[in-house]
Amino acid sequence: MVWTETVEPRPFASARLVCFPHAGGSPYFFRSWGKALPGVEVHSVCYPGRAHRIGEEVATDLTRMAGDIARELRPLPDGRPTLFFGHSMGAAVAYEVARAWQAEGARVSHLFASAARAPHLAQGSPEQVAAMDDEAVLALLARLGGTEAELLDNPAFLELVLPYVRADFRMVAGYAGPRNAPLDCPVTALVGVEDVRVTTEQATAWREATRGAFTFLSRPGGHFYLAEDPPFAAIEETLRAG
Repeated sequence: MVWTETVEPRPFASARLVCFPHAGGSPYFFRSWGKALPGVEVHSVCYPGRAHRIGEEVATDLTRMAGDIARELRPLPDGRPTLFFGHSMGAAVAYEVARAWQAEGARVSHLFASAARAPHLAQGSPEQVAAMDDEAVLALLARLGGTEAELLDNPAFLELVLPYVRADFRMVAGYAGPRNAPLDCPVTALVGVEDVRVTTEQATAWREATRGAFTFLSRPGGHFYLAEDPPFAAIEETLRAG
């Protein structure tokens, strides 16, 4: 099972950046990031049930899925830094992968948590999972943006994507983030100032998720601010700072 893909392998790049998509997202969301970050080898995570893994069963447990990803994503043997960038649901997945690494004595160099509540604020429950039916999923997609409105009325499109989008939202609804489980790596939290899903307070609460340095960045736009203005400058600045 291959969890990540890269458009342009760069074995001699100074660092590796692993991108974790949002609920319903695929590696295609980060497809252009490799060209924009020429000094980095960019990998994108592909969750089961979509893209080239469309024939696989969808994941149902976020923490268990993160453990599977962590086992494949070993630290680079030459010691080059590996940075994680997770957007929305992807931030929780990246955090859990980083926790799994840390438990084995490995270390993520930096975690970027984009458009996501801090993990200890996630208190999922079976009731929340049950409430995430197709109607609720479609309403949330429309509210968050990032999906063209006409596609949400396209039966062929919905037949293709709704199964894995619904599964992802249910996985998020069932995720209960751990308390008192901070990382050792630096964390940068980013959020759009018009995000209808994540408040500034929920984003800055990532400060409690690490014993390392913490940075908060607000960005113009909503939940999918990075579609129009990816935070490449913040990533490059982190790389320069070492």
